[in-house]
Amino acid sequence: MTRQTARSAVTRARRIVVKVGSSSLTTAAGGIDPHRVTTLVEALAATRARGVEVVLVSSGAIAAGLAPLGMRSRPRGLAAQQAAASVGQGLLVHRYTEELARHGLTAGQVLLTVDDVVRRAHYRNAYQTLTTLLELGVLPVVNENDTVATGEIRFGDNDRLAALVAHLVKADLLVLLSDVDGLYDAPPSDPGSNRIAEVGSWAEIEGIQVGSAGSAGVGTGGMVTKLDAARMATGAGIPVVLTAAAHAASALSGASTGTLFQPTGRRRPARLLWLRHATEPQGHLVLDEGAVAAVVDRRASLLPAGVTEVTGRFDAGDPVDLVDPTGRPVARGLVNFDAAEIPKLLGRSTRDLKRELGPAYEREVVHRDDLVIL
Repeated sequence: MTRQTARSAVTRARRIVVKVGSSSLTTAAGGIDPHRVTTLVEALAATRARGVEVVLVSSGAIAAGLAPLGMRSRPRGLAAQQAAASVGQGLLVHRYTEELARHGLTAGQVLLTVDDVVRRAHYRNAYQTLTTLLELGVLPVVNENDTVATGEIRFGDNDRLAALVAHLVKADLLVLLSDVDGLYDAPPSDPGSNRIAEVGSWAEIEGIQVGSAGSAGVGTGGMVTKLDAARMATGAGIPVVLTAAAHAASALSGASTGTLFQPTGRRRPARLLWLRHATEPQGHLVLDEGAVAAVVDRRASLLPAGVTEVTGRFDAGDPVDLVDPTGRPVARGLVNFDAAEIPKLLGRSTRDLKRELGPAYEREVVHRDDLVIL
């Protein structure tokens, strides 16, 4: 795909997810910057005027709540973050509502947790809500539900959330807006660094060193999380543009700004994207060679007969890594049993387990629909 053709794919997009970070919306003191919000909304409104549907994934709730609560920086404690989000979320959405109304557009707030994109029933509800809002001409403003999410069920940053939302709503494009104008081949502050205009495959940027911290003390993301999000989205067939928030209008119009990441894969269930790219395994299941071949080569479910050892502490539904006899992870899946239950299942057939322990044990340890190959 030529650069011109790749950028034309941006202009052909009919449904776009735009993500903006905290540092692109707030002042150094932590309050909302009205001018930045106005500029962003103008770019979104111009895109909507072309008949393109837009979903905005916006950070900034916690940052917006700092100043009203007298906090000088983002708190470390989860409870304090949730308090700041509770105050800031209303301020942030109110600002978006006012600015969008100037362009005759209606904002709709959507707060999501991990369960809303991982668990099947929640996923359907989230999809139906977002698509209905778009059908009604509403511009959804999405954020993580920071006021109730616990440390164990958080996305961790809105970059990954945006990639999942783009997949959820079947978007044609994901635009990640930050305080840097693209991916560079060296730290942007270095005199010899150059912006990378286009990434066709991830092999092209192997070895590039990027920072990991957020900016201005108000965000949680950084270039690492943006690349993670880009990898998730492109792996699901969605092109990604990474650029500065100040260049939002140019990026959305298809101008050659920022860095364009071309699609590298095809669409897949959103929970599997999350499972592969954004989960931490809570334990390990050691597989014998036969089970490794069944899971990896034949894409079969993992049965108790193929498990030789279990480590870690986890509950049913938690992510675990499946490792070969040498300890190398070959897959990750959502396990159907607690860690305490599995030792009595090791190496046994489901028929024997049903006969001895009951019908509830005639099932897979990890079903193939809840499993990704690593």
